Amino acid sequence: MFHDNYFTHLNLKTMKEFLLLFRTDYDKVSKASPDQAEAMMKKWMDWLGGIAAQNKLTSKGNRLQSSGRIVKSDAIVTNGPYTDIKESIGGYTIIKADNYDEAVEMAKGCPVLLAGGNVEVREIDVI
Repeated sequence: MFHDNYFTHLNLKTMKEFLLLFRTDYDKVSKASPDQAEAMMKKWMDWLGGIAAQNKLTSKGNRLQSSGRIVKSDAIVTNGPYTDIKESIGGYTIIKADNYDEAVEMAKGCPVLLAGGNVEVREIDVI
């Protein structure tokens, strides 16, 4: 049986997991031509492939539909996401990194940035 400090003694780092949330304006995405959409998909596959080649891709994640529901604490359910917000979460990926700085560096290559979107980087707190 291994003791808690066994891996520390071997000087092995435990990588952290980070959730990358991709936000974009769905109106802009839907206006892309088929050729533009195909070119963008290739950029996504290349970017994810680069992360996977480093053995740092935990889950490629998925794209999300633009529609959804919001469940509030008083059990009221409304259509969402909120229509007054232009940017919506369009998808997510889970990566491994040593720290926030490394995760942010990987996020900087995300193709959503080329379309005017943004990437939110959040450390996953395993429970």
